[in-house]
Amino acid sequence: MANFKTFLKSGHPPTLLSAFLYFDFSFAVWVLNGAMGPFISEQFHLTPAQIGLMVSIPTLAGALMRFPLGVLSQYIGRKNAAIVEMSAIVISLIYGYLFVKTFHEVLAMGVLLGIAGASFGVALSLGSGWFPQQYKGLAMGIAGAGNSGTALAALLAPRLAQHYGWHQVYGFAALTMLLPLAVMIIFAKEPPDAHHQTLKEHLSCLWEKDGWAFNSIYIITFGGFLGLATFLPSFFYSQFHVTKIQAGSLTVLATLTGSLTRVFGGWLADRIGGITTLSIVFLAATATFLGLIFTPSLATTTILFMLCFAALGAGNGATFQLVPLRWPYSTAVAGSMIGEIGALGGGILPNLLGQTKQHTGSYAIGFIVYATLALSVLAMLRTISKKWTHTWVEAGGRAVVLVPETPDPAEIGFSNPSLETPLEV
Repeated sequence: MANFKTFLKSGHPPTLLSAFLYFDFSFAVWVLNGAMGPFISEQFHLTPAQIGLMVSIPTLAGALMRFPLGVLSQYIGRKNAAIVEMSAIVISLIYGYLFVKTFHEVLAMGVLLGIAGASFGVALSLGSGWFPQQYKGLAMGIAGAGNSGTALAALLAPRLAQHYGWHQVYGFAALTMLLPLAVMIIFAKEPPDAHHQTLKEHLSCLWEKDGWAFNSIYIITFGGFLGLATFLPSFFYSQFHVTKIQAGSLTVLATLTGSLTRVFGGWLADRIGGITTLSIVFLAATATFLGLIFTPSLATTTILFMLCFAALGAGNGATFQLVPLRWPYSTAVAGSMIGEIGALGGGILPNLLGQTKQHTGSYAIGFIVYATLALSVLAMLRTISKKWTHTWVEAGGRAVVLVPETPDPAEIGFSNPSLETPLEV
């Protein structure tokens, strides 16, 4: 508790809270079509491949919008960028409530929902910007726990859709977005860690090998988290023939677990290092993906998904303990780039599982492929991290903490050689 109080005093908690709510509500909007997947698929008689496409479009659109928003935030400020984005989200949701009626319009609405997915890099940089290096992992973990919006959407959207119709949910979501928008305007303050650079300097992280190493890591951790979160309601509904409400509730159990462990992953990475934490994460995630190929019972499947999300969530937190250490002066842009590619990875799993189910009658091959990808990225991480620990992080990926050198007694006016230690002045 004392350590947490020290953490809070080291930064600006109202801004951290604002960043969390911003990301949480935006994330809920981002995955709305996935949360309502069983309702939409039933009305339009969608195939598994069509379901995979529908839930992946917001993911892909959000990924493409992240980097431009991150660059914009460097010029108008992260708080202002967040306000602009949330205002655009509200307008998009009102459009969905008034005009979206057909499946093709649902696909088009998925592009607009992608606006909400652009929040990632700005939210994390805004939330952690007031905190010192040794607390960056925890601060980003708390802000990043806003991916609990997946649980919020999975819990509420099916129930609202059941009673009012799925397209009415867009209207309810527009109203709820006013809360984080108001909190951001009133309580958030622009962090003091802004470092003005040219656009070329901002974009330089795109061409670095380390940048693409982080991209690969985040494709598995965040891409896997997002892809599964959007696909699970439809998965549970079709695979185990549960009700639409039950499918949403089971999704909540899994996604909420991953959201909570994101904070734990950031905290753990601060202590044992992001590299060590990610190594554990990839092994755990691979084991759960392989466990799912045996099509176990509903209870076992739910437990495996909870464990999988716990690993992926911790991996998301651990990744963004390392990002501000690698790019201390352009965290928002680097984070947006990594988040963008990672979110693009979120489009892989729903389409992979949908196509696998449609052509083989089983999801097994999809899980095997993703487990293989996870192991490949783990091998890459263990290889490239050897260079990292000799340049910008300590062993295991912990932050380098600079300890002030003890002043020479002669430099502060004490030159008595009989003194074993310098006098305090």
